[in-house]
Amino acid sequence: MGERLGFDHVTKIFETPGSDTGFVAFDDITLEAASSEFLAIVGPSGCGKSTLLKMAAGLMPPTKGKILLDGKPIFDPPPGVVYLFQQYAKSLFAWRTVIDNVMFPLEGAPRHQRGDLREMCRDYLKQVGLDGFEDSYPWQLSGGMQQRVAIARALAADPQVLLLDEPFSAVDALTRMELQTLVLQLWERRKFTAILVTHDVEEAIFLADRVAVLGAKPTALKEIIEVGLPRPRDQLTTREDPRFLKLRHHLTSLLLARNSGHVAAV
Repeated sequence: MGERLGFDHVTKIFETPGSDTGFVAFDDITLEAASSEFLAIVGPSGCGKSTLLKMAAGLMPPTKGKILLDGKPIFDPPPGVVYLFQQYAKSLFAWRTVIDNVMFPLEGAPRHQRGDLREMCRDYLKQVGLDGFEDSYPWQLSGGMQQRVAIARALAADPQVLLLDEPFSAVDALTRMELQTLVLQLWERRKFTAILVTHDVEEAIFLADRVAVLGAKPTALKEIIEVGLPRPRDQLTTREDPRFLKLRHHLTSLLLARNSGHVAAV
């Protein structure tokens, strides 16, 4: 089972030259992803969604408030929290083969376990549809295949919480849908907690249990939407469901609105 990850009255202020107060990026955000929940976070461009995810990964401290993993404050990158980057090409090691990229999180394991772990990584590659590409290099693969390598490497790290920072935005539309379905299948199988940051309204609704909507700067939590669509989800039938279309309309209208009120749950 995945672990709970929460933001407890989080405020983030960046220092700016010539200013005594600094730049307020977030203002008093309280939000929690439950154990094994799939939570999506959406908001206007530049509202700091990725910054919120970096704080969740322990890569950046909040100015006020706490980031909590199963109720315990995060001060550094915690074990079990894995960050899947948007720029997959930069996150992979071009000089290492596909299997060696996937093995990277396991390099601290005892030498006598390496053979078994390598076989386990081969299985992860099979799970993401890359069976037979173990000895290829990332630069020999398409963008979608490279992101599959990054997903397999995330699985090798045995995530309790998987943070997804717009991981499908750099691939074509068809590949994007294939990767969405892949991540859902892996999430349903592995039961980790997933937090997705995305600009794509339909992607958020298709993947998530709940969608947290951020307002304009200074960023505050505007609304939390319960998706409530049945699982497993299908790229065709789910997107044609009248409830999906109603949620898309509501979520899009929130993002187009200029006011930035605080949270209301629906």
